[in-house]
Amino acid sequence: MVEALARFNFVLPGLDPRTLSDMHRAALDMAEYADEHGFAGFTLEEHHGAPNGWSPTPLLTAGMVFARTKRLSVTISALLLPLHDPVRIAEDIAVLDLASRGRLNVVAGLGYRPSEYVLHGKDWSQRGALMDECLDTMLKAWTGEPFEYHGATVQVTPKPLTQPHPVLLLGGTSKAAARRAARFGLPFFPARSMPALAAYYDEQCRAFGTQGFCTMPDERFASIHVAKDPERAWRDLGHHFLHEATTYASWQTEEHSSAVHSNATTVPELRAEGIYQVLTPEECIQRGRAQGANAWFNLHPLCGGMPIDEAWSSMRLFVEEVLPELS
Repeated sequence: MVEALARFNFVLPGLDPRTLSDMHRAALDMAEYADEHGFAGFTLEEHHGAPNGWSPTPLLTAGMVFARTKRLSVTISALLLPLHDPVRIAEDIAVLDLASRGRLNVVAGLGYRPSEYVLHGKDWSQRGALMDECLDTMLKAWTGEPFEYHGATVQVTPKPLTQPHPVLLLGGTSKAAARRAARFGLPFFPARSMPALAAYYDEQCRAFGTQGFCTMPDERFASIHVAKDPERAWRDLGHHFLHEATTYASWQTEEHSSAVHSNATTVPELRAEGIYQVLTPEECIQRGRAQGANAWFNLHPLCGGMPIDEAWSSMRLFVEEVLPELS
């Protein structure tokens, strides 16, 4: 069984509104197309104040995707909880869970950009306490029962469909994040392959008397674009991949890096790293067969603001030439 995912973050250098409008509409058309052809899900992200418009409203986008699809899941990796009002976001997630019949997965993250906290009037130095309050409030809110909040007894409705609550994982790459996930009894999602941190999380679950699991990106994680002619694709689209890669790298440190953290400064360096890959349909088929029952692909249409017709070409080649050979 092939698991096919598609990642969207709506990056566009220059932020031309008409082009951005076309990109958002194309992504919804792609969601419907992916849903009809057996994709497992879409992944979305959250950032704010980026000069290229990087995905500030993933919950809204998820709602639009759910309105166009019947089976496709949406994973938000990550939703920056401390930037939000916890009651408001608990309501939003509950309604999305109801409307989608449980197709929303949320990875909660602290974030790693102080500028995003400034933009939302939040204190960067208090981000850990803010995360704790958000998690505690949301988990209580989703019970549908009254609870104490800021000195008052409140009740949040409606209850979500998924019980005991919508799918919520805690992201992070630190021991503090692993301890927090264990303390709240939540699954843990490191942003890259970190087996030692996963083992520490298991230890903390035992210490807190909670149960959970750890899932993380595969060491071979890569964003894939499918093309008949990879040389042409790298020549024409490589600067789009590089723009996204260098933007993301500029935000991160080694302490907070993820599976998609590139150190490349040129297109050839980026190609050599393998974090972004351009594969022919035949190479995708070979890869899928080599992976066997656990075959997975993470497509990245519209990466770095690439032309919409190139994004569609990648999607269609995968659906029309790869999936039939692997299904």
